[in-house]
Amino acid sequence: MNTLHPMREADTDSLEQMLSMLLDGAVETLDISPDLYDTAVRRYKDVGTWLGLHASPDYEIYSQGSFLLGTVVRPQTPTGEYDIDLVCRIPLHKTSTTQDDLKQRVGDQLIAYRRWKQNQGHGDGPVSLESRRRCWTLGYTGFHLDVLPAIPDDEHQPTGILLTDKNLHVWQHGNPIGYAHWFSARSELSHALLEKRASIADVPVWHIRSTLQRLVQVLKWHCMTYFADDTDNRPPSILLTTLAGRAYRGEDDLFTALRNVLAAIPGFIERRNGQWRVANPAHKEENFTDKWNEYPERRQAFTTWFDELTATMDNLSRMHSEGLDTVYSYLTKSFDPGPLQHSFTRYANRMKNTAAQQRMSTTGLLSTTTVGPRRRPQTFHGQHTDARD
Repeated sequence: MNTLHPMREADTDSLEQMLSMLLDGAVETLDISPDLYDTAVRRYKDVGTWLGLHASPDYEIYSQGSFLLGTVVRPQTPTGEYDIDLVCRIPLHKTSTTQDDLKQRVGDQLIAYRRWKQNQGHGDGPVSLESRRRCWTLGYTGFHLDVLPAIPDDEHQPTGILLTDKNLHVWQHGNPIGYAHWFSARSELSHALLEKRASIADVPVWHIRSTLQRLVQVLKWHCMTYFADDTDNRPPSILLTTLAGRAYRGEDDLFTALRNVLAAIPGFIERRNGQWRVANPAHKEENFTDKWNEYPERRQAFTTWFDELTATMDNLSRMHSEGLDTVYSYLTKSFDPGPLQHSFTRYANRMKNTAAQQRMSTTGLLSTTTVGPRRRPQTFHGQHTDARD
């Protein structure tokens, strides 16, 4: 990497602004590509349509997780896959079915769907179908589709659901639609996209992400890097998303928001009767740290990761007199350098262009008659006009 001038010599951005743009630019490269996003959504709708036509039109199909929330982060390895979650909500009472029967009911339809796609011979069907703890997984090139069988939770209407789990006898609680509304409110976003639901709900298209969405992507990115060789102990994305959403206070600057959220997160991790607890804000019975109580090493792994990220952000906040090279070198010790390289190169070019314009202005070569129409200041925030999650 070429040596770059210290930021005080080439630009007037504050340290916080520079770090926000660097992180934001890196996160932008972590988004799913538009082509793969469109392919994943087409597969999602195709499966949903099959279930509605061949099982029952009363089935309700909608997405959950990072695609719905706008917080997708690309896999760390070339062979890694994106995943999109499809909830298949069947209008049954829990007294009229069992977890096994519900799981198999949906599985039978997916087996028939895969066979039909194979017989068509178009090459757009799933290459694999696997039964997992709570879902059926349809494998495609570059991503997989998790289909979660569910029934209404009569005690938590209108959006609560009960999920199957082959390792547990009791039904598992969930409320992905309610959670998405909570996260949207914490992001200070309109609920409009989340309300557009039919029997097969649209997957939201996030053209501009909120600060909270990008903040969650930074947390997930760092966490994936840190736990690259220890995926069993990696904190689940829903835990990071929930803690960030609870701690976020509406800051616009990404770096400032990240530091404030990290400082506040410990206050949202509860210890009750010897049990660790971070409740689902849309369904209090669901505890996102339940595994900490069963596997203490997972809580310790979270704490170690969290402390490292906090220390990294604290040290960056003190680099007021350092140059871009130094900041870059320090960040790459903690974050995956791939996305950072793209972001730093773009920021360095921005600095050079700004310095050149300033020199032209002081020599009289740049004037209002030669500049042409005024343009919006260049930033990384919102530049990715087709960002998806």
